[in-house]
Amino acid sequence: MKELERARWRCRRGLLELDIVLQRFMDVHYVQLDETGLRQFDTLLNLPDNDLWEMIALRKEVEDSNLQPVLYLLQTI
Repeated sequence: MKELERARWRCRRGLLELDIVLQRFMDVHYVQLDETGLRQFDTLLNLPDNDLWEMIALRKEVEDSNLQPVLYLLQTI
């Protein structure tokens, strides 16, 4: 449970749109992620807000194709 709370805290960002998408993702998908998915999500949360939003909004190419599965979930929220 501590990891879930930590992840929710990390999802509080500076962009309202990003906050909304990340919180919905947490509500719908987070608890279903396996270890690989959790690592992918953690990597995405380490990105700057604008870069992450640009990838979610399909305005920026994803450099690491390993992030694509979780990124797809974020894009479909």
